[in-house]
Amino acid sequence: MNLVQRLRAVIRQYPGQFWLLFTGMLISTTGSSMIWPFLMLYVSKKLALPLAQTATLMTINAVMGLVFSFVAGPIIDRLGRKWVMVISLVGNGFMYILLSNATTYAGFALAQALTGALNPLYRVGADAMMADLIPAEKRPGAYSIMRMSNNTGVAIGPAIGGIITSTSYTTAFYLAAAGMVLYGLLVALRAHETLPQQAAASPRGNLVQSYAHIFRDKAFIGFVGSFTLTCMLASLVWSLLPVYANTSFGISESRYGFLPTTNALMVVFLQYAVTQVTKRYKSLPVMAVGTAFYALAVSLVAFSRGYWGFWICMVIMTIGELIISPTATTYTADLAPADMRGRYMSIYGLTWSAAMGIAPVMGGSLSDNFGPRSTWYGGALLGLVAVLAYIVLKRRSERSLENGEPGTENS
Repeated sequence: MNLVQRLRAVIRQYPGQFWLLFTGMLISTTGSSMIWPFLMLYVSKKLALPLAQTATLMTINAVMGLVFSFVAGPIIDRLGRKWVMVISLVGNGFMYILLSNATTYAGFALAQALTGALNPLYRVGADAMMADLIPAEKRPGAYSIMRMSNNTGVAIGPAIGGIITSTSYTTAFYLAAAGMVLYGLLVALRAHETLPQQAAASPRGNLVQSYAHIFRDKAFIGFVGSFTLTCMLASLVWSLLPVYANTSFGISESRYGFLPTTNALMVVFLQYAVTQVTKRYKSLPVMAVGTAFYALAVSLVAFSRGYWGFWICMVIMTIGELIISPTATTYTADLAPADMRGRYMSIYGLTWSAAMGIAPVMGGSLSDNFGPRSTWYGGALLGLVAVLAYIVLKRRSERSLENGEPGTENS
């Protein structure tokens, strides 16, 4: 079977709406990734505030994300996926315009708060729609392909964005807005609702009762805590490494942009193949191995002395990302009952919001008080704790399986 035949075989495995989401993800991510690798650097230059204070903007975003993640799940499980996703995408487009016109801390804080509120609506809706569309045995491949779309955009966006932002951040903001709005229109005009009829007809309890059910799922909640630690490692790199590279080593936006491009290209070309290997193994050991690569990458940032050292760190972290990301999403989708997919995905989405709320402020405080390299020493310690958390969780799941408790078969 040649390459074209293999490609056609992969395309036939998934429904047309999956490929609509694939295309929209590519368009929107290309636009948004022109901005997000440089956002903290842009705000730092605009406001001229200490790094720890600037990083609180990420905390504002994250806190709103946490709050609205709880709200998003029940809405999506009761009312559907499609129009919630459209509202989120179009609203986020307008938030980029608001960010481009912000000149004060209060202005940036408002934009970050609204962005934090809108983001979970799309994320939870899209993850639930994917779980609705794709049968369990095909989900690892589907989530890995969707990550390839996301990272193709990330491969293109930062490289272009680094050049554009060197001369005009406003242009980059407006291009990001256009990508989000275009994706929203694609979903509005071409996607169909996927909410299972039985889920809409018989929702499981009220808001408090439904989340109480999830928090009694010990396997899932343990995973959420462990994965939050992993996300904190990633958030240190994505939010603070551009600032560290620029202020400590004079690496410009246009040059730094090729680091996230490297990350994205690795995902585009390697993610599907890596997932074909990792899906053969239990989820928790796979995530422990992936997190170990994150921890190594963060540790090595402290010892890097220039662009190529940071590039190597990005390559190592991306290996961890290739291992862990589709595994984590698939693990959540497999644990979630059909009528609670939105709420499970909501709690899963909290991991990144919590990480972005804690890690940048933690790293910024370490930098302001103990020097720039201390951020990465703190990250190394956090990485060790994260790996140990998965090991403990795996042992607990083995004991639960021995006792015949449900929901631990893929741990």
